[in-house]
Amino acid sequence: MNLRPTTRILAVLAMLGWLAAHAADAPRAMAFDHGGLAPASGQSPEADAAQMPTARFSAEVTGFLSREIAAHVAAVERTDPPQPMVLGVPTGGDFTWGSFMRALTECSALAGTRTVAGRDVPALLGQLGLIEARQGGKTFAQLYSALALRQFGTTLRDNALWQSLTPPQQAEWRSLLDPARFYNRQTRQVIDLPENYLGVASRITAIGFQTGLITDRAFVDDVLDAAAGQFLRGERYTDDALPTGRYDRYSQEYARFVYLAAKDVGRQDIVAAVSPALTAVMKTWWALASPDGYGYPWGRTIGAISYMDTMEIVGFLAAHPEFRPAPLPELASVYAAAWRWLQQDYQADRHLLNMFGFGRGNFSYMTPARQWQQTTGYLFKAADSFRLLNAALQAEGVAAFPSRPSLPDVARFDWFRRGDRPAGVWLVRQGGLRFALPITTGTKAGIADYLAAPHGLPGFAAPVEQLVPAAVPYLELADGRVIVASDGADTITPAVDGRSLDATWHRWVVVGGPPATLVEPGLTTEVSWRIDGNTLVRRERISAAAPVTIRRMTVAWPSTFDRLLTRFDGPQRIDRLSGADGALEVTVSGVPFSCAALATGDTALGKGARGHVPLIVECDAASLTVGPASPIEWSLTLTALTDRPAPPSQTASSR
Repeated sequence: MNLRPTTRILAVLAMLGWLAAHAADAPRAMAFDHGGLAPASGQSPEADAAQMPTARFSAEVTGFLSREIAAHVAAVERTDPPQPMVLGVPTGGDFTWGSFMRALTECSALAGTRTVAGRDVPALLGQLGLIEARQGGKTFAQLYSALALRQFGTTLRDNALWQSLTPPQQAEWRSLLDPARFYNRQTRQVIDLPENYLGVASRITAIGFQTGLITDRAFVDDVLDAAAGQFLRGERYTDDALPTGRYDRYSQEYARFVYLAAKDVGRQDIVAAVSPALTAVMKTWWALASPDGYGYPWGRTIGAISYMDTMEIVGFLAAHPEFRPAPLPELASVYAAAWRWLQQDYQADRHLLNMFGFGRGNFSYMTPARQWQQTTGYLFKAADSFRLLNAALQAEGVAAFPSRPSLPDVARFDWFRRGDRPAGVWLVRQGGLRFALPITTGTKAGIADYLAAPHGLPGFAAPVEQLVPAAVPYLELADGRVIVASDGADTITPAVDGRSLDATWHRWVVVGGPPATLVEPGLTTEVSWRIDGNTLVRRERISAAAPVTIRRMTVAWPSTFDRLLTRFDGPQRIDRLSGADGALEVTVSGVPFSCAALATGDTALGKGARGHVPLIVECDAASLTVGPASPIEWSLTLTALTDRPAPPSQTASSR
């Protein structure tokens, strides 16, 4: 075995840096679990038991939420003017006061009380809404206010929140609940926002109509028709940035929002149009779910949000069994796993989620000013979803559910769209391999979070919102452009058995440029992925009809594992990345790459959606020429080293 000294030193430095920084950041011992955090010790006996009693879990959830909402209410000592800080963090972020309103609404409803921390709930909610009204709150701030209002009834003369307001204050609330703050009726579009905000507009409008704040039925139908446009055209998954082809977690949230709005105002045509989409996206989500409750592993992932998504989705499915992709006890088990992760991430001494701890990555819109907002978002999503889940568990006589998820094997490709620039996701849960490989468009071209890489594979994690060639190479051309095969593909060919996938690109995108702005540099790449037991092999062939010079070809492997051992089998380099719960061997061959390990430390490259990315193995090759008789052919081989037996190569499941 031949170890390169530099690689060993970098790996040791990475591990020491992680230990020092994380020890300062967390008060209790923690260990990485496939990119997330899990307790190193002290797990409750209930979590180790085969079954979790429903009553015990209910007591745990309701007890926590009652305690925490009381602490948050007590920390809000004034509303006029609003406090700039609560619990030591700013309150100036988007949706902050609206999220707190929703948390207070849902937690008090779950507990069946109108008083929290000595405060009258409807009266306090009325004052909180005035903050959002006066600060120009819109979108989710408006939706959360509308939901808070509806909680006390749809007849305003009997609504305790509404009646707590003076006539001038009621006028301010009317302004707050006007969707025109972000919806343009003339263009039938949201103003400078992604498509999913049409779903938000539809819910605000529907609740406004229910409560009598909006009386123009034609306007209500106009908003719902605009929001449901993709569904009415027969789409199953929604493009969140038409027409670029951006598909991520918002497809399921958008579908849920439009469906609920349509039900609220009796638009059965839209209910019927959205229902097939909900069936499809829920099946996709179930195939994505991880044992720790995480959902979508690619895209605008911001750690805790994906766990909250799981809870919201399960709550929705509890109330709408026709869309369930699995029996209720199995859904409850995944819900409980997400709950456990969020509990571990919750700083009880500060009453805050640990969003900005060491190694935590967030998309740029998730600023420190939103830490309280995200925390109260957790409280309301937990309270609302658990109320729905618990009602279904009681109604269906589920006295206990599995303490730990037992997820079915999966090997299939789900199409987001077909046609000129198809998109979709390869879903795999087989033996030691578990990942989602999306072929879709990101927020900017070439961003690591959206590359066609095995997101969710234990040991791999893309640094959040960074331009990194994570398992997909960047090619620097002679003219200085850096291109990547991304933003959909020219062809996608999944295998019938779900164990392989082929795709081609002759239209590329320029890294860091506008999404889905396609260029044709004269290069074609043919990529194939194959599963062989616990090994995933990516082979690529780059060809050209006329000579093309590639100044530099770069590919990287960012890892959540904190140890690196490099050995050589003749000229072949083999990197073994390992951590407390597993290991992964990475082999790159076919191109004269020069590889090195980078210890990321407390930098943007080390910030993952669920925790630190301590190591990146980066491989470069320079001065390559591609021509009709001289294609570039190379491969990336990933082997998961696990105690779980690998399934036979010829066996597949498409569940």
